[in-house]
Amino acid sequence: MPLLIVLTLALLFVAWLLAEPFLVELRRKRLRSRPFPTAWRRILKRRVPYFRRLPADLQIQLKKHIQVFVAEKAFIGCRGLVVTDEMRVTIAAQACLLILNRPTHYYPKLRQILVYPGAFLVDKVHTDSAGVLHDERQALSGESWTQGQVILSWDDTLDGAAGVDDGRNVVIHEFAHQLDQETGSANGAPVLAGRHHYAHWSRVLGDEFARLQERSRLQQPSLFGDYAATNPAEFFAVASEVFFEQPQRMSAEHPALYRELGRYYRVDPMSW
Repeated sequence: MPLLIVLTLALLFVAWLLAEPFLVELRRKRLRSRPFPTAWRRILKRRVPYFRRLPADLQIQLKKHIQVFVAEKAFIGCRGLVVTDEMRVTIAAQACLLILNRPTHYYPKLRQILVYPGAFLVDKVHTDSAGVLHDERQALSGESWTQGQVILSWDDTLDGAAGVDDGRNVVIHEFAHQLDQETGSANGAPVLAGRHHYAHWSRVLGDEFARLQERSRLQQPSLFGDYAATNPAEFFAVASEVFFEQPQRMSAEHPALYRELGRYYRVDPMSW
């Protein structure tokens, strides 16, 4: 009798595993079919000016993604901040910009978004040129963790959303890291459409990153800034910000990189 119970429970567990993806997609389909709340539409118009630039079909797609994202991800206020729908929708709109026109599981490793009123302090270990480790405290506007969390400053989130052409957007930056981290630790190589795409991706982004590092070493200005030269993961995240916010300049100065990111994100911001 106990063996029969164990076998029954095992079969039920296997059946649940097989049915879960179907049930998840069914729930998401229902969320996407709901009317977009009028109050949320007002938030988009007030806080996310790039929304008005999008073609009508992408506006509709983005609103559906927002509904799923807000329903599935937990938003937690920190340092006394009370999370509102304005915060949820503003953050979700920018995060979901990165998954337009693509099959998506809505950042499957992400469980929660921690929102601070402003910049937050983080203790980090820094290695100097001599290889000596130093503890230092940094004020950050955002961070992406592999443990299923994104941390954002609300002040910086608003600034990033309002400035649609300055090449700086903390939400795009951190959620590009989340895409990168779907393969494990961030390394500048997110999940691509097929295995054969990686060689070209590596060549294009590797060449661009090497040139950026050289410009940084020579203290020459660049479209991406010195922080993007830190490592390939930061380069991918910064390049994603610039791709969405300064597409004309990126296309003119870094055409191969723009084409590669366009193939990955499956959008052409120059046409918006």
